[in-house]
Amino acid sequence: MTTPTAPKYRRLNPIASFIFASRWLQLPLYVGLIAAQCVYVFHFWIELVHLLEAVFGSQTALQALITSIGYKAEVEVTSLNETVIMLVVLALIDVVMISNLLIMVIVGGYETFVSRMHLEEHPDQPEWLSHVNASVLKVKLATAIIGISSIHLLKTFINAANYDVKVLMWQTLIHAVFLLSALAIALTDKLMLREQNKCS
Repeated sequence: MTTPTAPKYRRLNPIASFIFASRWLQLPLYVGLIAAQCVYVFHFWIELVHLLEAVFGSQTALQALITSIGYKAEVEVTSLNETVIMLVVLALIDVVMISNLLIMVIVGGYETFVSRMHLEEHPDQPEWLSHVNASVLKVKLATAIIGISSIHLLKTFINAANYDVKVLMWQTLIHAVFLLSALAIALTDKLMLREQNKCS
């Protein structure tokens, strides 16, 4: 039984090697995104602790939550109500979705544009990473952005009394633009894939 030999790569000339090595300049950018991820984790736990403290009657935590979500009521809020809880939970979901977006950019971007991570045999390899490329990454990022925009829009509608009509209109319009952009990206990738299949 013969063992497969590793493929031989043609040695690059110095200029090509230098240009190809420049992809490692993206590494500090991904490390920076990991730092941003840490900030989001810290923010998530602060909001969650405030929510739990407010459940047990802490007025300081309640006011911190009301300030962070921008909630205003005709009467002073002295205890948690359904609207405040819903807005806080949506804010936490928003942080999680943005965190998911960061992971897709960090892991998918590094795998696509910098270096292979060789996670094929790893039990925790993300399912989407096995077939990721620049086109797939664009579609997944567009979908994630739509999800984040949806959460923001829902938060705005729940707290609509504190927003101007123009703000509501523009947020709805921007969300619709995100939807159309994602559809256009997906359609473009589908047409390009069809052309590639025809050529092959």
